[in-house]
Amino acid sequence: MKIRAIAFRSHGAPEVLEDVDLDVPEHPPAGKVRVRVDAVALNHLDLWVRRGLPNLKLPLPHRLGADIAGTVEAIGEGAIAPPVGTKVVLAPAVSCGVCEACLRGRDNLCRRYHILGESTDGGYGEVLDVPASNVLGSPSPAASLSVPEVAAIPLTFLTAWQMVVEKARVERGETVLVHAAGSGVSVAAIQMCKMRGARVIATSTSAVKLERARTLGADETIDTTTQDFVAESRRLTGKRGVDVVVDHVGGETFAKSLLAAASGGRLVTCGATSGPTPTIDLRHVFFRQLEILGSTMGSKATMFPILREVERGALRPVVDRVLPFTAEGAREAHRVLEERGAFGKIVLAR
Repeated sequence: MKIRAIAFRSHGAPEVLEDVDLDVPEHPPAGKVRVRVDAVALNHLDLWVRRGLPNLKLPLPHRLGADIAGTVEAIGEGAIAPPVGTKVVLAPAVSCGVCEACLRGRDNLCRRYHILGESTDGGYGEVLDVPASNVLGSPSPAASLSVPEVAAIPLTFLTAWQMVVEKARVERGETVLVHAAGSGVSVAAIQMCKMRGARVIATSTSAVKLERARTLGADETIDTTTQDFVAESRRLTGKRGVDVVVDHVGGETFAKSLLAAASGGRLVTCGATSGPTPTIDLRHVFFRQLEILGSTMGSKATMFPILREVERGALRPVVDRVLPFTAEGAREAHRVLEERGAFGKIVLAR
């Protein structure tokens, strides 16, 4: 059967995204569930894959999109899944399901781990076949979420949960410095830190984004176009420094974050949008006994506590704008994200 999708046939600028017709099987393979995609949210990963990544060789055309809200359309033989017609949200990555890491509930350490839309096809299409283990019930109607808001949950909330809750182990009374307050990961991280009783200091180059960060619970904000975040972090903590830094900016921001941390502090990083090779002074790490924690995504099981916190209102996805689920809409969404024009998530919806 033919489906309509948004895909690229070569790497490049947003203009490479086009409407295409793709062939898919009449029925989903055994063990898989066919989900009709109602909305898909963007991530910076979409931009990087569209431009081309070293050592990532993709069969073309390729569909992007890791964050998917949709409806169960068909169930493959042997798959255990919600009934056809059920509204669902997808865990944003697949793994082998049988290795030691997967069976320990650490599927994001699986050697066959693939993020949807990165090294396997994603949600920029009418339907997507995924393993049954990726299909989760959408938050209850009591959560009062729109379909685009549901699509805004998976990847960034999963990433932030592993960073804040599992890696950095943020505790009540601690002070957390969250960089790039308008990003999807940081929007989630601010809420999770507040949920755990921490004080949050948020940074951004945009006064508008800092004001919106305060509405999410940030206690203090730092405009890095006019303020030095190291000096401000120390001033706001009585020269002690922050207990935790949440960073996905990388580059010299990461290097300076070592100076903003208190002795015994933790720095958790999940990305390097401004560069992967900071110059750091290791003496700050061992003399002040800092912990540097790397983090990528989170296990599928982590989606369950995230959705529970969303249902009880402790966490809320933030949608900056919703654009049409067309190649033109996708190109515009990519341009806005590249220009850092969004606070929260940009979503394509039908």
